Amino acid sequence: MTTYFNYPPKEVRDELAKIAKAIVAPGKGILAADESTATCGKRFADIGVENTEENRRQYRQLLFTADEVVCQNISGVILFHETVYQKADDGTPFVELLKKKGIIPGIKVDKGVVNLYGSEDECTTQGKNIFQKFEQ
Repeated sequence: MTTYFNYPPKEVRDELAKIAKAIVAPGKGILAADESTATCGKRFADIGVENTEENRRQYRQLLFTADEVVCQNISGVILFHETVYQKADDGTPFVELLKKKGIIPGIKVDKGVVNLYGSEDECTTQGKNIFQKFEQ
């Protein structure tokens, strides 16, 4: 069975290539800061911190405002949906704060793991419909 495919316009391809090259720059890596509310809750419980949106925001702010030397080693950050709408204490959205540091923000696009049909004890990620708007 054949599939019909159109390449995106050249300017879109060029932009995607530029982003991909920046993400895999030598000596840099991706920070996975896409912990869900439940995962943060487990981590916070271990240290006696209440799992509130404000505490999660403060935790993420701590990560994203770390010493500038960190920026030399991070090319991109994977964000949880909630994080996209959060701001630093000075009102700067986290996405903008990361961009100003030369870090490419991205968003987690899966809904977590589910059992893989027909397998024994294997899981796979369950995707989001990226064409739907995020619920706010």
